[in-house]
Amino acid sequence: MWWTFCIIWSLYVSMCHCLQRPSSEPLMHGEVQSPQYPQPYPPNLQEQWDLSVPEGYQIRLTFTHLDIEASPGCYHDALIVLYDGKVVGRFCGSENSADGHHPGHEPIISPDNRFTLIFQSDKNNPERHQNVGFSAQYQAIDVDECSAPDPGDGSGPLCDQICLNTLGSYLCSCHHGYELRSDQRTCLLSCGGGIFDEPEGHLFSPGYPNPPPYAVSCQYIISVESGFTVSLNFSDLFYIESVDTDEGPSCLHHWLEVTIPDKEPMKLCGTKSPGLIDTNSNTVKLDYHTDDEGMSNGWSLDYSTHRVRCPIPDKVAKGRVTPMLTEYFYRDYIFVRCNQGYKLMMDGHEIESFSTMCQHNGQWHLTLPECHIIDCGEPEPLLNGGVTFISGVDNQYLSVVQYHCDEPFYYLLGGLNVSFICEADRQWRSNQDPLLRPTCLPVCGRPTKHLSSFQRIIGGDEAPEHTIPWQVLLNIDGGRGGGMVIADRWIMTAAHNVKTHEGIIASNDTVRIYMGLNDVKALSVLPVYPASVHVHPEYNNPNHANYNNDIALLKLQEPITFQASIMPLCLPAESDTYVPDTMGLVSGFGVTDEGKRRILANKLKYVQLPLVEDETCQNSVTSLKRKRASIPILTSNMFCAGIPEGGKDSCQGDSGSGYVLYDNGRFWAAGIVSWGVECGKQGTYGVYTRVANYLDWIKKTMQEN
Repeated sequence: MWWTFCIIWSLYVSMCHCLQRPSSEPLMHGEVQSPQYPQPYPPNLQEQWDLSVPEGYQIRLTFTHLDIEASPGCYHDALIVLYDGKVVGRFCGSENSADGHHPGHEPIISPDNRFTLIFQSDKNNPERHQNVGFSAQYQAIDVDECSAPDPGDGSGPLCDQICLNTLGSYLCSCHHGYELRSDQRTCLLSCGGGIFDEPEGHLFSPGYPNPPPYAVSCQYIISVESGFTVSLNFSDLFYIESVDTDEGPSCLHHWLEVTIPDKEPMKLCGTKSPGLIDTNSNTVKLDYHTDDEGMSNGWSLDYSTHRVRCPIPDKVAKGRVTPMLTEYFYRDYIFVRCNQGYKLMMDGHEIESFSTMCQHNGQWHLTLPECHIIDCGEPEPLLNGGVTFISGVDNQYLSVVQYHCDEPFYYLLGGLNVSFICEADRQWRSNQDPLLRPTCLPVCGRPTKHLSSFQRIIGGDEAPEHTIPWQVLLNIDGGRGGGMVIADRWIMTAAHNVKTHEGIIASNDTVRIYMGLNDVKALSVLPVYPASVHVHPEYNNPNHANYNNDIALLKLQEPITFQASIMPLCLPAESDTYVPDTMGLVSGFGVTDEGKRRILANKLKYVQLPLVEDETCQNSVTSLKRKRASIPILTSNMFCAGIPEGGKDSCQGDSGSGYVLYDNGRFWAAGIVSWGVECGKQGTYGVYTRVANYLDWIKKTMQEN
């Protein structure tokens, strides 16, 4: 903007002094004030302001204050606003004065980007120059060139077809089918066509709804994103010249050809609108042709796009498809979930989840999976037992199984028939709360066959098979002994069988254990060997005179699977008692009578012997000790069994075997064959280790080992 300050002393001053600001870009706003404002302005003054803003803008001039000496026609003092040398307004007075001409608060708008302001004062002022002058703000405002009227000079409007107002200027544009000439204001009929890739649009022929001024050959291509289809909706006003034939209108000279991929092109002409055409394609080509003859007003259409549709998915047996809709379109997803108890399977493999998307070609990108019933796998095997299917098969969902033990050798812990069901999380879960893991415990003291009568060992009878299944034959460095099976990995015997009087415990490899046999000669049963030998810590018998604590345990290397020929003997219960004269059973492979000689029995023998009162037993031992000082002592950890007249007794080779009592339908280990004086002699009894006194040690040893 150029601002020129010229102080002209009109009529009274002989020279003019002008101040000019350096060149710069025009300002967008500013302020103009009379000299010395807000003090009264001096007399004999003339000052000029040339205001300008950038081209394409107008000036809005607003007075914030005006107080100039009033006079008729503002003859004396005045502010004059000029545009191109023409007076726009001449102002004086004050806002409330009756004379003069005050601009008020309405702004003054310049026709374009320039205004000139001249302020003048004369030498006369009846109020002694008490008027303060004026203060005004100016700013640039955008010019709406497009709304300006036709100048009427024959040049025509600013733009031939479309005028677009811009900040500080304007742009011209043309309708479809026309292009802007180099003068950037007039439009020329064109048929350049182009590619239309917006999801919707409007197309029409050149000049529509009027005929084009000359022959045209136009091509329009609608090509939208793959996965969408184009629909053409022609307006009712449709006219392309055609030739009538017997077969109907023929498009000989003028036509609109619609080409859809993989389909025969369609030539359209005549006066009837094609209406709506669903192309089912994302690409459509329109070729419009006319020649110099004939009159075709042309055509107009709106096109829209729709997502490609995919087929309704099939139902999934034992599952469901979500979401269930009446239609599925491009980019829609579906999911398959199986019913409870079923799993997703695809190509023979289980999958965690499944989803598929509708593709641009109208097909789902994955085929639907299947739902197969889940299985929980084989139920956990039960040691010494088995499982029976109550319902269901193949370990499938909701199958029910029940565990059982191998009877009569084992029974279920708690005696409950525990059922398990295959649940949706593929776990077998118990019908009991809390969950009970089935466990098979061995049945003790209940042989599958019973003795019809008890006979003596000394001169006694042989034990039939399976009648004394807890009996064990020990062979220790060639010596013979007995023992009892009390658990699946434990044998109970006498300490003196496995510990010498020198205090040496037999090594594992010298102890052979035979079970499940009744005939020593039938040693088809292979021996087993102990993993460890545990002698009671307080057993000490260096001179064969102290059999106190005569008890030992042998731990087997592998557990026993019980059967008719091998079953455990029960340990004493809290309710079990030693009542004198109660008949007990002793068995073993020890010395037996054969005629007038005694030999080791090759077959298992048994005898029934009564419990002897402690006093009777003690008297017998005391009497023997008077004759022989080496007779072992009798302690409270021992008891006697036998008959006064003799003839029935256990003997050498039976040591470690059991003295068992029968109560509540089962045999229990009351004693261990320990020592005696002259087997079966009148007035003597067999002495046995009282097992009930060692329950704590037995249980502790078994738990810790």
